[in-house]
Amino acid sequence: MLPTLADVLALDAVRRGNPRVVAGADRLDTRVRWVHVGEVSDIAHLLRGGELILTTGVALPDEPDKLADYIADLASVGTSGLIVELGRRFIHELPSAVVDAAETHGLPLVTLARETPFVQITESVHARIIDIQLEELRASEQLHEVFTELSVEGASPAEVLTQVARLSARPALLENLAHQVLACESAGRDTGILLANWEARSRAVVLGERTAYDPSSGWLVTMVGARGHDWGRLILLCDSPPSPRDIVLAERAATTLALGRLLERHQESLERQAHGTIIAGILTHAYADPEEVAARARAVGVPLTGRKLIGLVLRLAEPPAETVLNLQAKLSELAEAAAAACRDARLPALVGALDQHRIGVLLPLPPRTLAEGALTALAERLRTTFTTPFVLAAGSVVESIKEARRSFLEAEQVAEAAARQPDRRPFYRLPDLRLRGLLHLLRDDARLQTFAERELGPLLAHDAHRGGDLTGILRVYLDSGRNKAVAAQRAHLSRPAFYDRLRRLERVLDTNLDDVDSCLSLHVALLALESFRRETR
Repeated sequence: MLPTLADVLALDAVRRGNPRVVAGADRLDTRVRWVHVGEVSDIAHLLRGGELILTTGVALPDEPDKLADYIADLASVGTSGLIVELGRRFIHELPSAVVDAAETHGLPLVTLARETPFVQITESVHARIIDIQLEELRASEQLHEVFTELSVEGASPAEVLTQVARLSARPALLENLAHQVLACESAGRDTGILLANWEARSRAVVLGERTAYDPSSGWLVTMVGARGHDWGRLILLCDSPPSPRDIVLAERAATTLALGRLLERHQESLERQAHGTIIAGILTHAYADPEEVAARARAVGVPLTGRKLIGLVLRLAEPPAETVLNLQAKLSELAEAAAAACRDARLPALVGALDQHRIGVLLPLPPRTLAEGALTALAERLRTTFTTPFVLAAGSVVESIKEARRSFLEAEQVAEAAARQPDRRPFYRLPDLRLRGLLHLLRDDARLQTFAERELGPLLAHDAHRGGDLTGILRVYLDSGRNKAVAAQRAHLSRPAFYDRLRRLERVLDTNLDDVDSCLSLHVALLALESFRRETR
């Protein structure tokens, strides 16, 4: 920021002249772009605005009307102020015509009672201006480096906003053109308050420029997207008018977001990313207050408060033998199809990726709507638009956001079991898991935990100490119906190598893997272990 006239008056070089403000005292916050010494009366046409004029007045006219015209000309070209040294032309004070004209035109007018070398004033002010410009250049270079790195890394909108909030120490939000929040970084503020009644507040802020500051709301807003193809707005919440650095920061971040969207062809949409971030926060306990979850969901158009909730997990029934990129594209299609099915069924829901293999849905049930009917309607619509075989698994119906994580964990286990042996049901619930469902219900029973530890303890300890994965080999062997040839193929091992691992398994467990009862016990223990681990994630 350029120095103000008040900053200039505080400099030692100026204070030595015993300065006194005789007009325009309410405009000392005017910025000074440059300092110019002028001893001619027709200097105005040489100025560009923002200059602070220093003069002894020796060349100024005597007539009051011409003195007033001199002041009017300076004000008309945007001069920051006028400093007059007394003692040469004007001995003790300025003529009233000069003071009155300065007050009339709002031009700050200052007198110096003592003789002051103007060169010291110009050097002091210009040094400060140059220092500020250098600082702004360094800051601009830092912003360029930060956002170039984010662009190269393909950073998500949430990651970009994290950097914006860090660099500005202000809350930053990204919304779409429907005024739904796609990403939010609160910078330590209360998220619920930031997002309260968001859509109505956002619609009230209408700006005519691509980047503009709205004083009534305190919002610095910049459009995101290519001209003619804008798709959102980046908003910086400011307690005071933004600095030039804040404006550059917002525009550079908007460019990074726009570029990221152009490059994300096989990635999920911004709406899915926003939904997925909220779901991930629920699963990882990222939100200490359930009200924050409700506020974030409400900001993307999904009401959670006062509704019964169901956690759903979707995954491909038989992952196709395709490249990772094609698989991600399939999952993105599944996510978008699920979101569209929810809209068609008039069931607003959070829909986002849980990982590279599964889609999560947090479904709030409308009042007087039964879970069975809602799930059936959703499954029917989804299967008409997405033809690749998939599994839709549902957790238990819960009463609050606090319990939503438990519903998701149930749905994850149901999805994994159903994906192994799908039977084309519209959707799967915990009772459909049979033995897996029973073990999930008994997961907190100490007797089941003791059983699993007794059966698998030596094997788990062996893997932990040796860094191996014999437990995974055992799982593949049992899931393959004890067919060694099939198991070796699924484990991507040659038969001799797989048989060698089975012999090591028998030594570690001190058991015979050809014995049906032993394998049954080990399989139950593995299923129980999976249930324990899912619950503690």
